[in-house]
Parts: sequence; C-alpha cells; structure tokens
Amino acid sequence: MRRKIPSTAALIAFESAARHQSFTKAADELALTQSAICRQIAGLEEFLGLELFRRSRRGVKLTEAGLAYSRRIAAQLDAVERDTLAVMGQQGAMTVELAIVPTFGTQWLLPRLKDFQRLHPEVTVNLTNRTRPFLFADTDFDAALYFGDAEWSGTRADFLMHENSVPVCSPALLEGQRGLDADAIARLPLLQQTTRPYAWRQWFSSLGMNVARDLSGPRYELFSMLAQAAMHEMGVALIPPFLIQRELADGRLVIAHSHSFRSDKAYYLIIPERKLESAALIAFRDWLVDAARAYRSEAGLD
Repeated sequence: MRRKIPSTAALIAFESAARHQSFTKAADELALTQSAICRQIAGLEEFLGLELFRRSRRGVKLTEAGLAYSRRIAAQLDAVERDTLAVMGQQGAMTVELAIVPTFGTQWLLPRLKDFQRLHPEVTVNLTNRTRPFLFADTDFDAALYFGDAEWSGTRADFLMHENSVPVCSPALLEGQRGLDADAIARLPLLQQTTRPYAWRQWFSSLGMNVARDLSGPRYELFSMLAQAAMHEMGVALIPPFLIQRELADGRLVIAHSHSFRSDKAYYLIIPERKLESAALIAFRDWLVDAARAYRSEAGLD
C-alpha cells in the first residue's frame, strides 16, 4: 500500500519557511529560488487539502493548521536527521545500546565503565534509562541491565548481584543516637520504592515483626529519589549501600539499623538470543560479569 506521505523536499521547504516565516529566507537557507520554495509549499498545500500560509503584500504568516503541522514536521525531520547521523557514525564501529535501571547504572556501572573502555576502545556503550521491562523487538536495545528475576522470554540472563538493603536516614533523625531499633524505625515515616512495593514488609518480616503500616508512606520510582527524600529528613528508606556510597561517606545519610535484607530478585544482564553472536556484546558481557563477581567478593556478598 502506498504511504500517504508528501515529498521530503516539500517538507524541508515548508519547515524552513515556517521557521523563518519567510519564503525568501527559506530559499536562502536551502540554496533554492523563492519560486521553487513557493512551488514546493503550494504542492504540499494541495496534497494536504488545506492552507498552511496566509499570503499578503507584507509577506507570509502561518495559519493555525500550518503552525501545528510545522511543529510536528520539525520534530520528525530532527529525528530523521539524528538517525541518519547515527547510522553514518556507525560505519565500521562496534556499539552496544544498553538499557539500564538508572541508579544502578549511574552509581555502580558508570564508575567502572572506563575500565571496559580501556580494554575495548573499539566498542562504544550507549546508556538509556529504562525502569520497566520491555520487548526488545520494539526497541533498538542490544541488552538490558535489569532488576528482577531471570524470566525474560527469548533472552539469556547473566547474574550480577542481589540487593542487600539496609534502613538509612538523615543523621538528624537519630537525634544523637548511634542507631535506631526496629520498633523506632516502624514509628517513623517509611519511604517506599515503587518497584519494590513489599521491601519494608520483607525487612520487618525478616526480623519476625508484623508492622501494620509497612506498606504506607510516599512512593518514589528511583533509589536516587529515595536517597534525596531521606537526606531531607522525610523518613527512613531501604537502600542497598552500594548505591549510596558517596552519601554514606559524606555523612549525609547514615545506616539507621545494621540488619540487611537480601532480595529474592537480583540484577541481571539480559541479552536477546538473536544478539548472542555479537562480538561487542560478548566482550561487554564477559567484562561485566567479571566486574560484578569481583565486587561481590570484595564486598563479601557471595
């Protein structure tokens, strides 16, 4: 079926004329004659069946329909240009498009990624935040750093590490004490993590406690948001220490109780089966699995 799409030349002429509100300036920008711009836009208006510009002796002005259409076309042309430059830039290059859970990516992966770049300067790793599962077939991702179980259809999962979360808060909430017992924590506002809705219930349960309000409290999607809320004395948060090392070292956050709860889920590198032959992905996977193993051993998490 033939697509209902006007010519690219007409769209480029229209976008330029709309941006400048001038056929003359569009002609100068595109190295065309003013009459060529007029013809392109007239043809586009005929194709669409509506008027994009109002013409007068003083020049041209976008109609309401023209203004709305110009915004959409500008965004689409920008996207086409970005994709074209990306493809041109990948000539002979090896690239890994990686979806990451944000705080793990920024706090654990990024500080180590320079080691991978040193070992494999020929591979470029691009990072994009994704907090929820998705279908690889619907995206351009080659792999994902994911927290959950290893059940992702049509993929291979490589284990990286579990979460061992502890209660943390602003030192102001301790009121000079070295820590808080679990009963005192239960009386404070409990900051919740959206993607770990039962974390506090599991933590209290691991101490043999049943706390009625363990699911109550403000919810935040990212650990970085939880950490900020805790630093601003909004309550107590359950966060793996490796995600807040700077905050703990600076004293902006303190561990309110030493008991940690090990999650039944974990961080995995997920690779679609159709991508398993990629040399760049194999190099990245081998490096990442080794880096995670070394970290677990150093932190005593194995």
